[in-house]
Amino acid sequence: MRHLTIIISSLVCFLLAPAVVYADGVKLGVVNIAYILKHAPQAAAARKKLETEFAPRESKIITMEKTLKKQSEKLAKDGAIMSPAGRKQLERKILGLKRDVKRAKEEFTEDLNIRRNEELNKLQKVVNSAVIALAEEDNFDVIFGDNVMYANKRSNITKKVLKKLAEKLKKTESK
Repeated sequence: MRHLTIIISSLVCFLLAPAVVYADGVKLGVVNIAYILKHAPQAAAARKKLETEFAPRESKIITMEKTLKKQSEKLAKDGAIMSPAGRKQLERKILGLKRDVKRAKEEFTEDLNIRRNEELNKLQKVVNSAVIALAEEDNFDVIFGDNVMYANKRSNITKKVLKKLAEKLKKTESK
């Protein structure tokens, strides 16, 4: 299987090589997407929006943790002089608080990640639109980011590659 992957990759590279040779006068561009997603003003606005949205829940968790800490300190300080029933009741209360804090943190993290991904998807769409608009304004042929972000019809050789692969397949099947 690994050999097949290497052969196919080599074949695709071999087939694409002539396209590069004939690509005289092609205007290429590169976009550092990670940098844009970190420094775009829309990214800062999205971060601020998430902070505002999740600040109340974060404050509530901090308050819960403080309460848990106070109860744990009380048990450590007064546990030896408490009645067995009082000590057991406080231990149960602390255990319940630990569960509540853990659950609240997990829910908070899950919800924050979901919202962060939603905002990231929105930002990526805005970035892609900006890249395409710039590419068309400045007459770029191909823009590379993490992948090809824009390619005009003239530089798209996908159908030619598929045709060449079909020809190669026919040649190997006929042998």
